[in-house]
Amino acid sequence: MTDITVADARQERPDYPIDRTCPHRLPDGYAALRAQGPVCEVKLYDGRPMWAIVGHAAARAILSDPRTSSSRSHENLMFPVPFPALGALNEARPLDTALLATDPPHHSARRRLFAPWFTVRRIATLREAVQTVVDDRLDTILAQGPPAELVSDFALPIPSMVICQLLGVPYEDHEFFEEQTRRRLDPVNGDAMLLLNGYLDRLVETKATRPGTTPRGLLDDLLETHVKDGNLDRFGLVMFAQELLIGGHDTTANMLSLSVLTLLQHPEQLAALKADDSLMAGAVEELLRSLSIVASLSRVATEDIELAGRTIRAGDGILISPMAASHDESVFEDAEEFDIHRTNLHHVAFGYGRHQCIGQNLARLEMEVALRSLFARIPALRLAVPAEQIVIRQGMLAGLVALPVEW
Repeated sequence: MTDITVADARQERPDYPIDRTCPHRLPDGYAALRAQGPVCEVKLYDGRPMWAIVGHAAARAILSDPRTSSSRSHENLMFPVPFPALGALNEARPLDTALLATDPPHHSARRRLFAPWFTVRRIATLREAVQTVVDDRLDTILAQGPPAELVSDFALPIPSMVICQLLGVPYEDHEFFEEQTRRRLDPVNGDAMLLLNGYLDRLVETKATRPGTTPRGLLDDLLETHVKDGNLDRFGLVMFAQELLIGGHDTTANMLSLSVLTLLQHPEQLAALKADDSLMAGAVEELLRSLSIVASLSRVATEDIELAGRTIRAGDGILISPMAASHDESVFEDAEEFDIHRTNLHHVAFGYGRHQCIGQNLARLEMEVALRSLFARIPALRLAVPAEQIVIRQGMLAGLVALPVEW
């Protein structure tokens, strides 16, 4: 923290974050962190000292505390792992105007512009379109026959195609869009992010200057409302489209592949889900809770904060672990057990407070439709290799490198 050097941190603080060995169980190393309490002292990959929040109540407190900032202008606003590709994008188009990187009042005003398009009712109107995307993917998988690889054949393309339809991307550009979103998963490859950024720039320009020449979508709606009335410029619109990609593609894709794996590893719960569709909504929430794929949410204290007996000084960096918070045994009974019948659904997989994920209703819809359809159309689906051979992708978002299946 402010009075401890990087050298001290290297010697005294545990490394953070801790790699997963099981997708839905908290890594063993978090037990040592919790011995410090819900607010822990850790160090990052570069030796930088940080605070880690690993308790549920403490996570909610920090995420809703107005004395914290998400602005990238702060030196100690850090990602938990290196992510140079995002730096490449930041150089081309500064991210300090993005929803995820701004504070009130700018953040509040900007979020109000977009929120009406992401309500439960508005997202429900996309169900048919999402179902069509999922059905098309499953048609292809079934036509090719077993085996299949569900990361590349199912989990990645579904959110990519949904976002294409949401934004109003022309059909002939879908293949390019999907390929670049796939390549963007590489944290050291800034090229795909820059290509997508340039594409979105041109798409917004086309929609603004030649309306009606591309499929209608969210970008058209925002151009005709908030850009037209001066509440939003084209730069801000392109930035929001990028945020939808960053926050809405990788997260949903990783959740889909990990969810399929988790359900296949719990056959009795999968059988119950197949037998009773009313369990689906709760199953999605339990998957979100138990998997909590985001490594950490980043904040910086703008004032001294007293929390759980610790003093976080102004300027200190804070990393909130959604998985640790959502596996807090004082809140969730048998937190390490995956249970689709769980009634306590107060996880923080989507964050909490003013920066809670604006696209969470869309993510839930995609998960529900994709999982229901997959297991209905391929009821004999099973892993093609032993579960221990499946490699977990570490980093900013937990995921799978591949998910080979057969039936």
